Amino acid sequence: MILCEDEDMQEEYYNQLLRGDSGALKRALYKSMGFTDEALKKPLIAIVNTYTNATPGHYNLNELCEQAKRGVEAAGGTAMVFGTIAPCDGIAEGHEGMRYILPSRDLITSSVECMVRAHRFDGMVLLGSCDKIVPGLLMAAARLDIPAVFCNGGPMLPAVYKGKHYDGNIVTEAVGWKQRGEITQEEFRDIENLAEPCAGSCAMLGTANTMGCMAEAMGMSLPGSAVIPAVYAKRMQVGYETGRAVMELVRKHITARQLITRESIENAIAVLMGMGGSTNAIMHLQAIYREAGLGDLELMEFDRWSRMIPQVASVYPASPYDMEDFYAAGGVQAIMKELEPKLHSDCMTANGRTIGENLKGVPFSPRREVIRSMAEPFHQDGGVAVLTGNLAPMGAVVKPAAIPEQLMKMTGKARVFQSEQEACTAILDGKVEPGTMVVLRYEGPKGGPGMPEMYRPMKCLEGMNLSSSCAIVTDGRFSGSNRGCFVGHISPEAYEGGPLAFVEDGDEIAIDVRKRSITLKVPDEVLEERRKGWQPVEKQLPPGYLNVYKRTSKSAAQGAVVE
Repeated sequence: MILCEDEDMQEEYYNQLLRGDSGALKRALYKSMGFTDEALKKPLIAIVNTYTNATPGHYNLNELCEQAKRGVEAAGGTAMVFGTIAPCDGIAEGHEGMRYILPSRDLITSSVECMVRAHRFDGMVLLGSCDKIVPGLLMAAARLDIPAVFCNGGPMLPAVYKGKHYDGNIVTEAVGWKQRGEITQEEFRDIENLAEPCAGSCAMLGTANTMGCMAEAMGMSLPGSAVIPAVYAKRMQVGYETGRAVMELVRKHITARQLITRESIENAIAVLMGMGGSTNAIMHLQAIYREAGLGDLELMEFDRWSRMIPQVASVYPASPYDMEDFYAAGGVQAIMKELEPKLHSDCMTANGRTIGENLKGVPFSPRREVIRSMAEPFHQDGGVAVLTGNLAPMGAVVKPAAIPEQLMKMTGKARVFQSEQEACTAILDGKVEPGTMVVLRYEGPKGGPGMPEMYRPMKCLEGMNLSSSCAIVTDGRFSGSNRGCFVGHISPEAYEGGPLAFVEDGDEIAIDVRKRSITLKVPDEVLEERRKGWQPVEKQLPPGYLNVYKRTSKSAAQGAVVE
């Protein structure tokens, strides 16, 4: 009789941990929080809610979480919520906090892994919006390989200043305007107060929104969901449908690695090229690919796709059109409709249907100023590209979609800086001349450490009217909001003895984006002489996680992942 009761008990509980006598304590612990036997017999679905009121892109996630819970429960599951850290790039920008932003990605992945494996949940909904949180969650899904659906919180609406739309980076540009006497202190304060009008991820195609689009393109989010503004009712409806969708995946035993495949990552790369998204997406897609057990995704693979996929969409900072315009133009689905002949249409997506099935009813974009056809693209090549040359033997990353035509090919003399602050001070003090190659080094994954964004120097150039003639060359990263000629992710980085470490003031650097080259015009024998006796710059670090990241991170050309 006892054996029969155990067998019945095992059949009653979907979650393996709750079955039989060995599951009694676990059931009791859940019951202490009000869960009933009826609820515990259903699939247990983790909702990873990265809500915080310290990060605007995540401020609406509690509401989205409630919708996802309702969706899970309506579809026959029981939702259990936990959170992770979710730092804001904008608030971390410009000080030592930015060094923690990229490393937080891998920390988020591991924290989700720890919780899900400890509780052995049957599926999960992943809620996040901002730059490193989105890839961190997708990496966790790939690592854990259980049924999972991602849902972002959506972009904020744009700021409006003097009849023109802006994203929040208008504040940084306004620093330069004030410096030149073009606006008063009062006008500067007005800009500050209107720059971020509501919750949501920043209102441009930066890393946050790019990665939301990548999640949809690879099938990990519901079709049409990535660019719905945060304050729209439809955003909440998608939260509910996401809860229902994960339950369908649980029933069909469809796990994350059945959605995240080589082919689905290639679809994401195609969309990245087609829309000219953030350069940071390259290292994040490499990291997701690796977590999915697919091996290493070579940096040059992105350039291969850049040569095959035309840029069919143009969104701020590459154009005046912001994320709300992008949504009205049809978003990711409209881009995929244009690129459909280049896509793997048989890839499965979070709604249980293939890319091809999802695109059957999708119309072409009604906003041709935002999304064009492959026959008449904005550019024949993709919006993100990889450069190589003697300054970047393992590669460097650029964003042609945001580079002015006159800077696609340029040569200039180097002005070398060992820190972001040093560069910003020189630029704002008028000590950087037009045509300069601003070299920022020791900012890679190990040298930074943490590979911080060189956001402020680029914005300072804009504010000082130098962005149309100068370039920034660095082993650090850039914000997806940056525009101008910027070459980042130079590998190997200076800290590892890459050629960037041996550039000196006055050296000539040539960039040719179309030929995908970056050349330091210094003879090899001179570089070898400079290498003698070289020691990397060691930055003083507080005790803690950055030291771990410095020891364990790989090159930017390999996704800056933690081994």
